[in-house]
Amino acid sequence: MLTSSPADGLRFAFGTLSVLPVRVRRWDREAARGGMLCAPVVGLVVGGCAALPGLLLLFLGAGPLLAAVASVAVPAALTRGLHLDGLADTADGLGSGKPADEALRIMKQSDIGPFGVLTLVLVLLAQVAVLAQLYQDSWREGALAALTSAVAARLALTLAARTGVPAARPEGLGAAVAGVVPTWGALAVAAGCTVLAAGWGAVSGPDGAVRAAAAMLLAPAVAELLLRRCTHRFGGVTGDVFGALAETAATTALIVLALGH
Repeated sequence: MLTSSPADGLRFAFGTLSVLPVRVRRWDREAARGGMLCAPVVGLVVGGCAALPGLLLLFLGAGPLLAAVASVAVPAALTRGLHLDGLADTADGLGSGKPADEALRIMKQSDIGPFGVLTLVLVLLAQVAVLAQLYQDSWREGALAALTSAVAARLALTLAARTGVPAARPEGLGAAVAGVVPTWGALAVAAGCTVLAAGWGAVSGPDGAVRAAAAMLLAPAVAELLLRRCTHRFGGVTGDVFGALAETAATTALIVLALGH
């Protein structure tokens, strides 16, 4: 069997977690392991792309609200809205009150129910509201928040793909990545992301470093609560659950960054 290279992992990560034109050459468990360990790298790219239009709009004289909308729209576009769709589907599945098999069937349907619509609206409003507040405080605060939330979202995926987390279905992205990441590897990536976040948060001073590090720690912790609920409710994870975890972590990170401003 061929040994997976770091490049295979990066291609898997960008090919499955973004619309960037990357060709996934391997779709096996070893490549999936590397890909999920590299997931926060995708967050760095997506977060940087999210910050750019916000900064450009501010430079051109637009207000912080429009800049915030742009920074929220870019990650949605770079994922084809799959994370938001997963959030809505997971909300419908959890809110249905049906047995696991039927709840999973509801999640696979193409339409969105009332739980999904309400969850989408509230999450997007929260993200825009926080980014508007931070862009109003400082262009630097808004840009760093877009970056931090995007990395935290993908870190939650790395942690959710750790050993011991089962797949709810035998097919799909959830089955491809469930349990592929060693727990020690997931924790090492989390530690690295936290240190990096504290580093770029320090650009805004000591308080900024603390807030960024706290966001990188608390966002996956809140996503972990949702993960446990989903594994208990559905019997494991699906691609929709991964999307919901990403959006939950991104929103939590933004809220943490807004506290104290």
